[in-house]
Amino acid sequence: MEWAGLYDANKQPSEAQIAEYIATPLWADLNDFLRENYGVQPNYDYSTCSGQPGWNIKYKKGGRSLCTLYPMPGFFIALVTIGAKEEMEAEFLAPTFTNHVQELMKTATKVMGARWLMIHVTDEQVLDDVKRLIQIRSKIRGVK
Repeated sequence: MEWAGLYDANKQPSEAQIAEYIATPLWADLNDFLRENYGVQPNYDYSTCSGQPGWNIKYKKGGRSLCTLYPMPGFFIALVTIGAKEEMEAEFLAPTFTNHVQELMKTATKVMGARWLMIHVTDEQVLDDVKRLIQIRSKIRGVK
């Protein structure tokens, strides 16, 4: 069953239910990375957006979005936006990203001055790209 059909707006899934649906250790890896390095907690939000309806998980630091995560069967999508402030660094690092992320960076339409990258996190290399893009948005203290 599709994610949006499993849990309606009045029935928020638990962390365990989300992890079970996604069924990949990459999910725990990214959530642990965000909590440990940024000291943030997930914010669960129900969206009626036709593109990715259902419950999603948002991480923010200081009022600024780090990423939004969308559960999918066997993987998840990480939405990371690259704004004008991050553009130069992201472009510099682009050749080191996976082909998947490089293609998204080339083809992503700018919305409100930022590229919205809907990254399908299916393996560790793509997960590493997501982590690096998040670090471009917000540096980890003690890391340069």
